[in-house]
Amino acid sequence: MKGFVNAMAVCIVIALAFWAYAENHRTQTALREVRALNSQITAAHARIRMLNAEWAYLNRPERLRDLAYLNFDRLGLFHLSPDAFGRVDEVAHPPPLLGSILGATDVTNLVFNPDEEPL
Repeated sequence: MKGFVNAMAVCIVIALAFWAYAENHRTQTALREVRALNSQITAAHARIRMLNAEWAYLNRPERLRDLAYLNFDRLGLFHLSPDAFGRVDEVAHPPPLLGSILGATDVTNLVFNPDEEPL
């Protein structure tokens, strides 16, 4: 009986050692993936900062003003002035698509019957 208990104890220790090795391997793999993702996130943040700086550089008001001046003829731009805007009463509104609804029907208490012919 003592030999059986010792054999079971050895088997349990071997099983626990195998389990601990497998968990350690999974943990190391997960840590490598986390490091790789962190480096990708850091690179993405650096790229976003660079793109934001480039966007700010390209959208400088004096640069846009110079581009508008250089391409004035081709773009057909004009200077904004107060008389370039219209009044609200000058806006043409489209006519309503449907007239008012007459003879509304209450459908809240209708029961659906799939065998019945549709109207």
